[in-house]
Formats: sequence, structure tokens, C-alpha cells
Amino acid sequence: MTLPENLERVLPEIGRDLFDVLVIRTDFGDDEAWNVVVEELYRSWGPGGEFAAAVQLIDSPAWSGATTDEVLAAVVDEDLIVVFLADRGTMKSSARALLALSTVWEDVSGLDPVYYQELIESPDPREFRALPAAVHGVQMDLALGNVDFAECARAASAEADQVLRPD
Repeated sequence: MTLPENLERVLPEIGRDLFDVLVIRTDFGDDEAWNVVVEELYRSWGPGGEFAAAVQLIDSPAWSGATTDEVLAAVVDEDLIVVFLADRGTMKSSARALLALSTVWEDVSGLDPVYYQELIESPDPREFRALPAAVHGVQMDLALGNVDFAECARAASAEADQVLRPD
């Protein structure tokens, strides 16, 4: 897909708290599905719904069709641990599960294979799917260091549909 000349895939400077969820819309084929996702994202969350939702939405046609690599290349915020995409999979699924992408990873290409064979052969997962109602908990747990990204990905993969749900 070729972008119009005046559109760039750059993340705007946003005032973001450590617990704010960043969601980038990359599929623009179904506005009704997107509205459902947004509504879910802005619902209070936590046990009994005691926490207000803190969401930063990037809803720009410049991101239409962006790949995960393009999104990750645009991430320059060193404090950002995870970014969520509302991609084609989100819009086509009845669960509206967002794609969670880890923005932190280790380059294992230069590791000595004698000492780090397991890490080289089985790198940590870079993505998983999560319901909109689960992303706030994911963001908080990752920000606080309660769990790491791989633990969230394993929890998602343990579900029959491979989608993480809120606790």
C-alpha cells in the first residue's frame, strides 16, 4: 500500500502515563467494529470496575495496513513496553481481540551458540492477542513488573482461542 504524500507513519508526541494503553488502528475497513473496540477500551476495569480506563488512540489513516515491523520501527518511547494494534484480525474476529506487540526484545543473533543455544532456538514471543477488556491489566502488570511479556503470551496461548482475557 502506498501512503498519500502528506501522511507519515510516526507516532505523535503524546503525554502518556506509565499505565496508559497505546492502541494503533491499522485496519480501516469496518468502522462499526472499531467503535465496539473503542467502547470496550474506555470501560472502567479491574475488580468491580474501580479503575478508570486510560487509553491513547492513534486513529490515523497513515497507519492503514501497517505491519508489526513498521509499528515497532516507529516506537521511540523507551518507557513503552507494549503497544496494541487494532488490525485486520481484530476487526474480523467476534471477540475484537487486539494484537499485543512487545517493544522490548533481545537481539540473539550475536550470542555465542555454545552458551545460549536455548535462547537462540526459542526466543521469547513477540506478540499475542488480548480482549480489549484485558489490555489495561496487561499494561499495568508489565509496567509494574508483576509479569513479563512472555508470561502474558503463554497465558494467551493456553486459551482455546489463543486470546488473553481479563483476570
